[in-house]
Amino acid sequence: MKYDFTSVIDRKGMDATAFDSVGKRKWGFEPEAPEDGFDFIPLWVADMNFATCPEITKRIIERASHPLFGYFNYSDEYYQSIIDWRQADGYHQDLKFENIGYENGVHGFLSSAVEVLTKPGDYILLHSPVYVGFKSDVEGLGRHSVYSPLVQDENGVWRMDYEDMDKKIKEFNIKTAIFCSPHNPTGRVWTKDELEKAMQVFESNDVTVLSDEIWADLVFEGHKHIPTQCVNEWAKNNVVAAYAPSKTFNLAGLVGSYHIIYNEKLRKAIRKHGLKTHYNEMNVLSMHALNGAYSQVGREWMGELIQVLEENARWAYEYIKNTFSGVDCSMPEGTYMMFLDCSEYCKKTGKSLDDVLKAGWRVGVGWQDGRKFEGPCHIRLNLASPKSRLEEAFDRMKTYVFI
Repeated sequence: MKYDFTSVIDRKGMDATAFDSVGKRKWGFEPEAPEDGFDFIPLWVADMNFATCPEITKRIIERASHPLFGYFNYSDEYYQSIIDWRQADGYHQDLKFENIGYENGVHGFLSSAVEVLTKPGDYILLHSPVYVGFKSDVEGLGRHSVYSPLVQDENGVWRMDYEDMDKKIKEFNIKTAIFCSPHNPTGRVWTKDELEKAMQVFESNDVTVLSDEIWADLVFEGHKHIPTQCVNEWAKNNVVAAYAPSKTFNLAGLVGSYHIIYNEKLRKAIRKHGLKTHYNEMNVLSMHALNGAYSQVGREWMGELIQVLEENARWAYEYIKNTFSGVDCSMPEGTYMMFLDCSEYCKKTGKSLDDVLKAGWRVGVGWQDGRKFEGPCHIRLNLASPKSRLEEAFDRMKTYVFI
């Protein structure tokens, strides 16, 4: 490969949550620090342990070489980079500058949209397993989460339950839903048929959809991300979507998301709320980082990254299936997350999920409690590390945990 996805980079002391929050309580679900003799292998926070695309650092350094960082204007290149990137897969063909708006993170966008579209006490539909951050976006604002569980078919593939979605929407008089595509933490990449059926449920119940598509670029071979807004004309006008280069290019620390909203009324209302809070202003280096990411070099780098992530996921999936009796998982179709079901293992051994989690933490396996994601006996794994680190982590699981 042209780019380096094998070097193990020391991130300790470099402000990295994945390392420097271990054993602390920033969010309340950090792994415990390992015992002496074991280094920590980060498999929890959803960022990558790969150096980002060199074009990004090049653009940032070029801009940082100019000594002034005063107020600035969003460049035409910023908007055009987003349009070119999003249109490359054949979707969003009529996307214009006016449909794009900067967001200080997907959470900021979802919070603004929730406050605009709902009032305290309202119910919002989500799928479970659920990305843990959605809970705070809903419940932190005085709204209530209603979960429609994803169900696994005979092949272990996670599926939406459209009848349950419709039932919950009617029962709780829901008018807003948060949708995740591709889905975190299961790694599902929804098909066109699945998206059409979901939109039918939302349309028949007059539900506005907030679609988190931050993982849109990280899709494995044989699967294709279809933007929710591009499913049909109703979706274009009733779905608001959030994107970011942060997952694809490991840029979460720079903060730089954006929304796409075609419906003028929704766009004006959500942007007005963001302006009122005075929180939603871009960092100039974030703009140049996005321009570097959404470039030809960025696309080449991303192509190699996806190969690495899929190889890691396939290796981990087969290792778990062949080695850990009582532990189940499905092969991700995208993202770099995997969701382990330890129900049978815990039942067979009499161990609790806490026992399993702590056994891993003691030996530096930095995995994450899946109960925070509405998985009753689950663990979330981040597979975006050099293969050598994954091999070491799984060897420790085999030797010290699943025994």
